Amino acid sequence: MTHYIYLVRHGEHQDAEHGLVDGPLSPRGRRQASLLADRLSGVPLNAVWHSPLERAAQTARAVADRLPSVSPEPTALLFDCVPTGMTPETPSVFEPFFGAVTEAEVEAGRAQMADAVGEFLVRKPGDVHELLITHNFVIGWFVREVLQAPEWRWMTLNQAHCGLTVLAQKQGRPWTLLAHNDLAHLPVELRTGLPEQFPF
Repeated sequence: MTHYIYLVRHGEHQDAEHGLVDGPLSPRGRRQASLLADRLSGVPLNAVWHSPLERAAQTARAVADRLPSVSPEPTALLFDCVPTGMTPETPSVFEPFFGAVTEAEVEAGRAQMADAVGEFLVRKPGDVHELLITHNFVIGWFVREVLQAPEWRWMTLNQAHCGLTVLAQKQGRPWTLLAHNDLAHLPVELRTGLPEQFPF
C-alpha cells in the first residue's frame, strides 16, 4: 500500500511577463496543461487540490477535463508563498531576493507551509493518489522537507511549468522522492519557467 503525491507547478500564464501576480494560462500554458493531463490520464487519482490562483485553477481544470471522476478543490495551503527569510546558512547571493520580501510575508509563508506539510505529508490508509497543483516555491519546500535538507535549500529546487514531481510513502517507511521536475511529457519548446541558465 502506497500513498503517492503528484506535485505540479501550474502552466505558464499570459501575464507573467508583465509583472502581474496572476492571470489566465497563456496559449503555451494551455498546451502544457493538456499534455500534463494526457500524462496523468492513467493515474487513479483520488483527489486534485490546487492553489486558488487562476493559473493553478485553470491547470487543474485541464486535468479534470480528462479525468471526470475527480473534482478539483482549491486550498489556501497551496498559495504561492515565501516559506523562509535569510538564515545564517543561506548563501549571500540570495540576499537581493529577500530584500523585496517583508517579515510578515515570511511569517505567513512559514505558517502556511507548516500547515501544508501537516495536511498533505500524512500517511493515509490504502493506495492513495493525490495531485497538488501549486507553485514553484511550494513544491521546492515539499521536496526539501522530504529530503530533510537545510531550510534555505527550497530556493535551489526549481520546477518548470507543468513539470511533474512525485513523492511516495509505503506503509511504515519514510517519504521518498520518486521523480523531480519530470518533463518527459513536454516537448523542448514547452519547457518554460526554469532559470535562464538551464540548458534545455
